Amino acid sequence: MSGSLSSIYSSISYALSLHGQAITQLQEQSASGNRVNRGSDSPSDAYRILGLNSQEQSLKSYQENVTELIGNLEISSTIISDMSTELASNLTLLTQIVGGVHDSEGQKRIADKLNNSLEQLVSLANTKHASLYLFGGNDTIAAPYEIQREEGKIVSVTYRGSETSRYVDVAADLRIESYHVGDKVFHTDDRETPVFLGGSGAAAGTGTSNVEGDVWLTVEHDGTNYRISIDDGATFVTVPSGGDTNQAVTDSRTGQVLYVDTTGINRTGTELVRVPGTYDVFSTLISLRDLLQNDRGLSTQQLLNYVNECSAAVEEVRGLLVQAEVSTGSKIGFLTTLKSNLNDMQFDTQDESTRLQEADIAQIAIDLSRREVLYQMSLSVAGKLMSMSLLDFLY
Repeated sequence: MSGSLSSIYSSISYALSLHGQAITQLQEQSASGNRVNRGSDSPSDAYRILGLNSQEQSLKSYQENVTELIGNLEISSTIISDMSTELASNLTLLTQIVGGVHDSEGQKRIADKLNNSLEQLVSLANTKHASLYLFGGNDTIAAPYEIQREEGKIVSVTYRGSETSRYVDVAADLRIESYHVGDKVFHTDDRETPVFLGGSGAAAGTGTSNVEGDVWLTVEHDGTNYRISIDDGATFVTVPSGGDTNQAVTDSRTGQVLYVDTTGINRTGTELVRVPGTYDVFSTLISLRDLLQNDRGLSTQQLLNYVNECSAAVEEVRGLLVQAEVSTGSKIGFLTTLKSNLNDMQFDTQDESTRLQEADIAQIAIDLSRREVLYQMSLSVAGKLMSMSLLDFLY
């Protein structure tokens, strides 16, 4: 009989314990509003909720990246647009010069205007946003463009930024350029054959030159042979008798080389050599400013011819800026759409997680009431079963 009583007692205790645990769980769900408060409540749902929460955090991080990236690109686009507008204004002035609208004094005033534009454009290219340089590529700490001055005027602008872009993750397996490489935005890289604009008889050699932009070729005769220079006479290369179809001439200041066909040289003088496809925004303005100041003593017709030819360089770099502006605008449009999609995905993720986690309060109230009734009934039955007298035990 004692064995039976022990078994009954254990069974009753176990049943009451189960009821108590169920009531406690329902009370916890009612108080927290969550159906799943720990993994043991529903392992499969808990695993799914954890995955959804992780996905939501990733989407939130992507949204922040996209928002920051859109801000960077919008500022970059504005800067590029302003630079393009400034170049268009300069091009209008150069057209007026070629048309004979300005005299020599007017030309010098325009040279000052070009100098002011140069200062402005360099400042724009070195713009910071959130303490980071926008046009330094992956190097956003140091100013991308280094300036050298002589007598207060800019004589050279050199790109010191990174040659690689910085990319930002904006979605799974999708990265977008965040900071432009200035040397790709403001510098053309489609080298063509050098164009010799003077009357010395010099022409482009057969080799591939690495000079960029505009260079001045000086041709002299030492009484026996012609000799040529591209560093304003700092160094000369003697032309052999009969000339050479591929004479290398080096600029001692930069180390750049121009290959010249010297077989047709028949006159001394200084002439401009253009290398289309190699211009950058800054050297173009420097070259035009110096040309209009006419420190080389060019004739009026020579000056006008050179200005007319060099205007093509302004068109070249302005076309590059327009292309960069369009490309940047396309990225902004794409990212704006992507941001909207990420918002929708985050909402759907939150909604799914909420659906899995949130408790149905009305159903919990019903279940809790039912469990409490069952618990009270179990206590009553247990009380009757366990209220045995000594006489019941003996018989």
